[in-house]
Amino acid sequence: MLIYTLGIDIGSITSKAVLLADGHRVIASSLVKAGTGTRGPEEAVDGVLTSAGIDRQLVKYAVVTGYGRVTYEGADAEVSEITCHARGVHFLVPEARTIIDIGGQDAKAIRLDLHGRVVDFVMNEKCAAGTGRFLEVMAQALGYEVGDLAKLGEKSREVVPISSTCTVFAESEIISHLAAKKQVEDIVAGIHHSIARRIMGLVGRLGFVEKVVLTGGVAKNWGVQKALEELSRHLLTVPPEPQLTGALGAALIAWDRHSV
Repeated sequence: MLIYTLGIDIGSITSKAVLLADGHRVIASSLVKAGTGTRGPEEAVDGVLTSAGIDRQLVKYAVVTGYGRVTYEGADAEVSEITCHARGVHFLVPEARTIIDIGGQDAKAIRLDLHGRVVDFVMNEKCAAGTGRFLEVMAQALGYEVGDLAKLGEKSREVVPISSTCTVFAESEIISHLAAKKQVEDIVAGIHHSIARRIMGLVGRLGFVEKVVLTGGVAKNWGVQKALEELSRHLLTVPPEPQLTGALGAALIAWDRHSV
């Protein structure tokens, strides 16, 4: 009989859930674009249970992580997102030594040892620059959806620099570039490089150690990935579902705790 464990990652703007069987096989996953303070977490959990065709009572242990973990009452334990991201990434990429996670409202860099344990980490959670929220605001200023930016940036022939690190000032800078008839694709390339520079400053406090894994919603934007690779001179590995590593790590930790 299969033993199911559940990992829930409640972010500021998204909720994720991963259902694990016997501590090693992902049965189902779910991502809902609604985060803490909404029904997003419940919908994410309902999504994996429905997809797997099992009742909640069959889940032996559940761990919640992320921004909204403290107020969530549907789990057996809460674990920090640093620990959960480390565990999830190590499961997917055992050779990973540096994790760059760029979420909706914060960014973090995590150093791992050979066994996937956290050695050190740094976070940026006081400013939207270098996060998914920064991309959203810049996309709105340009009149595009955030999902359009990567393809637009590919067409760039000249990077238009975005010098402001503040989201509000950067938005004004973009409006000025548009007024000056700069090409939208070149402005987008500048946005990607602006995020990359911000992340470089964050990761620089730890140092880049191979292998470097990029996770979080912004990891889906290959323009940011490319800019980071150019500035750091390191190749980055992006998991197939970069937003689910925290929930996966939570499900793995749930298995550990159930098995004790």
